[in-house]
Amino acid sequence: MKNIKESTIQELKDISVELRKKIIETVSKNGGHLSSNVGAVELIVAMHYVFDSKKDPFIFDVSHQAYAHKLLTDRWDRFDTLRQFNGLSGYTRPDESEHDYFVAGHSSTSISLAVGAAKAIALKGEQELRIPIALIGDGSMSAGMAYEALNELGDIKYPVIIILNDNKMSISKPIGAISKFLSHAIAGDFFQKIKKKTEHFLQYLPESATYMAKKFEESLKLITPGMLFEELGIDYIGPVDGHNVEELIYAYKMAKKMKKPVIIHAQTLKGKGYEIAEGYEENWHGVGPFDIDSGKAMKSSGTSATKMYSDALYAMALKHENIVGVTAAMPSGTGLTKLIETFPKRFWDVAIAEQHAVTSMCAMAKEGFKPYITIYSTFLQRAYDQIIHDACIMNLNVVFAIDRAGIVGEDGETHQGVFDISYLSAIPNMTLFAPRDEKSLIKALEYSYVHQGPCALRYPRGAFLETPDVKDNDFVLGKAQILEEGDSDILLIGYGNGVGRAYKSSKILKEHGVNATLLDLRFVKPLDIEMLEEMSKKYKNWYVFSDSAKIGGVYSHLASLKSDKKWNDILITSFEYSDEFIHHGDTKLVEKHLGISCEQLADFILKEKQKG
Repeated sequence: MKNIKESTIQELKDISVELRKKIIETVSKNGGHLSSNVGAVELIVAMHYVFDSKKDPFIFDVSHQAYAHKLLTDRWDRFDTLRQFNGLSGYTRPDESEHDYFVAGHSSTSISLAVGAAKAIALKGEQELRIPIALIGDGSMSAGMAYEALNELGDIKYPVIIILNDNKMSISKPIGAISKFLSHAIAGDFFQKIKKKTEHFLQYLPESATYMAKKFEESLKLITPGMLFEELGIDYIGPVDGHNVEELIYAYKMAKKMKKPVIIHAQTLKGKGYEIAEGYEENWHGVGPFDIDSGKAMKSSGTSATKMYSDALYAMALKHENIVGVTAAMPSGTGLTKLIETFPKRFWDVAIAEQHAVTSMCAMAKEGFKPYITIYSTFLQRAYDQIIHDACIMNLNVVFAIDRAGIVGEDGETHQGVFDISYLSAIPNMTLFAPRDEKSLIKALEYSYVHQGPCALRYPRGAFLETPDVKDNDFVLGKAQILEEGDSDILLIGYGNGVGRAYKSSKILKEHGVNATLLDLRFVKPLDIEMLEEMSKKYKNWYVFSDSAKIGGVYSHLASLKSDKKWNDILITSFEYSDEFIHHGDTKLVEKHLGISCEQLADFILKEKQKG
């Protein structure tokens, strides 16, 4: 591909078409974030034309929209490995390329990073050489962290360029020809010079003379969509056509010359260039492999745990009018779309605002409602203080439904749902339990409704693993369930989807003549001490299966109990995740790499047994 800085405007347009085609082809095979990436192509092409990603920090909020950036920075030939094991990440990673400034996967961090970078650049005396550029979507502007950063930036006034990718016109809508004219005028030399001179002039006029001048300047802001940012002390350029490379280059160059914090408001169309995905359809945001011609997704196997949860909660909401619920910008991902549409006054999507989601539901619990807070494991981390301060100290009757628990596959380190047991189990008043399959998920939800105090249940991305076909007991606080009894000294302890992993391992063991006992722990807090006491008398080798971090996970709780009870002859082995971040890739390949495929685990147990 031709050096982008040497390209003509027409060549930049051609490059944009080429990038869009490559992205669509790759995502159709590998899955990934489609609509946001094809919608941001021209924004990124213009960024690389005006700025230098080797020295200027290119900061992509969430970074799920940075595919064009990857393609423009020496990764074209490897792009077909996107989101594959040992391939390119779906997000920015500095260890992947010097052009990637920061690891990102969660929203609304970009402006804070840009502010920090600007401070460092100022301290190093490099303000004439470098400038941070943050590309943030309108959705990410719904999180409070973005405004915390804007608040400081407007005060310190360091040069930072924020490109606001408005693909739903949720920030504001241009008001006809006058607004467009004024927006272009604000982006130009003339207005900026007049503004500077006016500000300078006003310093020397008496208050009576400056009143009308100030009112005139404020009236200009009122007809433009940038009033909020201007009031925060940040200059505003826009709206700009986010698919017009020439307009974008002009706006970027003007912002760069201003040497102050500037927001460029660019309006784009999600899915641009792929007609089937164009518009505001959430289901084209993150996709699995699909057929390009028809747009139809490749078939997936099994009903997802999310769908099971959605259906079960919907049935309960029909029955119990005090059930309410919330999600944070993931209505379809968490299965709440149907409930929000059916019960619009009882279920809400509060946008990317996990902290607000938790605290607002705590107030509803105080008023006698039963809230179901449905958030991915990796995103619930963002509301940790609210879980402690607002839910658990008050011992309120809220339910945390934790989706995407365990390895999530291709999204990698920033999205793995492996820490929720560790970070929730330390909190007083919190109860933790997990279903193993669809039947137990329904029973877990039924139990959650009557449980007193805060509680959390977790379930995986995709379908549950196969479990034994046995009668499913009702959930009773702190009670486990034996699913299979063996004749060896081996006890397989499963928690949540870990039960399916333990069951598959037990079947492999049986093929080698080893019959292990299988226990569904069900509750990790509180543990079933009575049942485990009984198990300690029968089985000397315990193996823990749970899709969670080992530190603070199920093993930690069992090891603590063993120490308290002085079960010195019990050997507990954990098959949970080691103390490292888990890379992206197909879940089965990742598990094999970690040495925790069922075949590897069964082989480990057999070798241990042979040692005696």
